[in-house]
Amino acid sequence: MRERIPVVVQGRRTRRSRAVRALWTGAELAVTLGAVLLLLVVHQLWWTNRQAQQAARDQVGRLERQWDARPPAAGGPAPAPEDGRTDGARTARSAPPAGPSGRAGSRTPAPPENLAYAVLRIPRIGLTAPVAQGVGKAAVLNRGYVGHYPHSAQPGERGNAALAGHRNTHGEPFRHLDRLRPGDTVLVDTAGARYTYAVRRTLPRTTPGDGTVLAPVPYSSVHPAYRFTAPDAYLTLTTCTPQYTSAYRLVVWAVLRSTQSR
Repeated sequence: MRERIPVVVQGRRTRRSRAVRALWTGAELAVTLGAVLLLLVVHQLWWTNRQAQQAARDQVGRLERQWDARPPAAGGPAPAPEDGRTDGARTARSAPPAGPSGRAGSRTPAPPENLAYAVLRIPRIGLTAPVAQGVGKAAVLNRGYVGHYPHSAQPGERGNAALAGHRNTHGEPFRHLDRLRPGDTVLVDTAGARYTYAVRRTLPRTTPGDGTVLAPVPYSSVHPAYRFTAPDAYLTLTTCTPQYTSAYRLVVWAVLRSTQSR
């Protein structure tokens, strides 16, 4: 009687094992990718805000201490900037007061690029943020600052002082800009004066190329019904809309109501 040797067929089992390993590897990669994406979201939406908001608060404090420490005599020497800054943007030593509104040719020399030299306050939305010269992302906006468009008027001057700020991430100073209503107060503090503006009108949505909203007498070339016709001392605030996109621009216009020397 012949002894039969059992034959074990492993092909099907081997293929099944490979399929299980492939599925398991894919699942691990999916979990890892999900964790990485979650960390990126947390970094973008929480950590950048935390860093930028802290840097902006510190910058406001430095500006106010320097203004308070100035000699009372006009034109006196300004205190040197404090050491130990970590936000990377320079601080204004003594920004000259803006020219009186309505006086032809009384334009204040523009501060150096990326220089923090003013403080924007909007009580309606609880905003206090430093204003720096320029609208570069790395040097200004991503630090939680509000940026001043270089070719626009300075705060308090006749013309249009135009500012930009992030609506989401990096401090998001203009997160709630859409909540402003006509008559709301907007304050701009500089080393020489406090300028009080009153909100006049809001353009809820326009294209990024609608540059006439920053004109000395502002108007929208995309939405002609939004237009001012007389020269004045305007303040224009711009940010992206809808939230978490940069497809359109939200614009708020205000008009100077009073100037108080420091």
